[in-house]
Amino acid sequence: MTATTAPLLERSATELAQAIRSGELSARDVVGEHAWRLHRCQPRTNAVARDRFDAALEDADAADARVAAARADGTLDALPPYLGVPCTIKESIGVRGMPNSAGLVARRDTLAESTATAAQRMLDAGFIALGVTNTSELTMWIESENRVYGRTNNAYDPRRTAGGSSGGEGAAVGSGGSPVGLGSDIGGSIRLPAFFNGAFGHKPSPDIVPDTGQFPSTEGEAAFMLTMGPIARRAEDLMPVTRIIAGPDGEDLRTVEHDLRDPAGVDLASLRVLVADDTSLVPSRGELRNARDRAARALEEAGARCEKVSLKQLRRALELYLAVLSDGAGVSLNEMLDELGVRPRGPRPWLDALRGRGDHTPAILITLAAERANVLMPSSRTRKAVAAARSLREEVGGILGDDGILLHQPHPRVAPRHNGTVGRPWVLVPCAAFNLLGTPVTQVPLGLNGDGLPLGVQVAAADGNDHLTIAAALELERRFGGWVRPPV
Repeated sequence: MTATTAPLLERSATELAQAIRSGELSARDVVGEHAWRLHRCQPRTNAVARDRFDAALEDADAADARVAAARADGTLDALPPYLGVPCTIKESIGVRGMPNSAGLVARRDTLAESTATAAQRMLDAGFIALGVTNTSELTMWIESENRVYGRTNNAYDPRRTAGGSSGGEGAAVGSGGSPVGLGSDIGGSIRLPAFFNGAFGHKPSPDIVPDTGQFPSTEGEAAFMLTMGPIARRAEDLMPVTRIIAGPDGEDLRTVEHDLRDPAGVDLASLRVLVADDTSLVPSRGELRNARDRAARALEEAGARCEKVSLKQLRRALELYLAVLSDGAGVSLNEMLDELGVRPRGPRPWLDALRGRGDHTPAILITLAAERANVLMPSSRTRKAVAAARSLREEVGGILGDDGILLHQPHPRVAPRHNGTVGRPWVLVPCAAFNLLGTPVTQVPLGLNGDGLPLGVQVAAADGNDHLTIAAALELERRFGGWVRPPV
């Protein structure tokens, strides 16, 4: 299906931008169709925390006027590259005048005073925000539920999780209501929502996208693992959006200039495709291993060389990840809630949470308890864990080299039923391991299983080789079709 014959709600952001510029489509039609799709899906998915549909239509009219004027005076090439194309943005990422609570009841009336750097760069590139999307409470779990906006449901089955913490983004893009969205990822928060909702997601290499303007944020070693990145329904949008949001902003001092190379220039015949079956003590379901193996065969048929490797050292990933997450993180979550005067104490918050009442979810109460327990860990043990994590990064980076990609399951199973991950930290490992390792990772949809739920695989590469993972995603989309619009 070519871009000109594909339904509007199935095209990439890049295709939509070209159609608006050529006059095939108007920005108002594109924005209106996506806003209507989000509105129609909202009772089922609860993806959107706050919409700005009316303002988005006004922005679309202004974009159409700019296109018409540029066409008249021959300056179309000077327009922003994505002028008139809609997008969505995770609620914890600041968008001026929009809610910025991260699902915390104590911040339910907080509006962002400024727009986060990465979000502003998308808007400057011409994207039009349809609204901000739901997240887990304080972005600290892989199921998007909180007492401000409620629970977000999977785009394919509302009985199942949409993932987290960028679950609203995953459901918005996966449902067809947004061609591309901006999420953040410190332990799978882009990739799991993308996987569960059948979309593409990309966690860029560390320190190339500024974290300025999101709440909550972090510091020290933990900040190495946190980054913003795109969730998209088509793979061709991943690298352009990553380039748009990348680069220093003068505020996040960790961010550096980085040469993001072109996935189109990757010769698949030069790639080594690595597969490991010993990375976790908790094996993934057979259907996900089979999907990964089909992806490996497809890349092999495209010319790549497949190799089986041992990565038993990743079995320590959860222990090391939790140590790094707590190291140098600045103000802890408990301290933050203390400052707001809302830190939960005693058994009552637990009883309320288990009954679906109160201000907090069980997931955040477990996180707060774990954080308090971690304070008791000797600092010498934390230092050793951080040192071990750095050593592991170097070791795995050496195995990947400049020509290797690793195919890895994103989760032990397809999208679980609601609450199926709470209290089970080990399910973080397949995604969080790559935050620990500091690798770029692309989540790739691989069709649906017999129950109509998305299958998928993660593609990881050495630090700085984002173009390799996205090149593999483009080939796998060509072979397997990529995102499949949900039947509802």
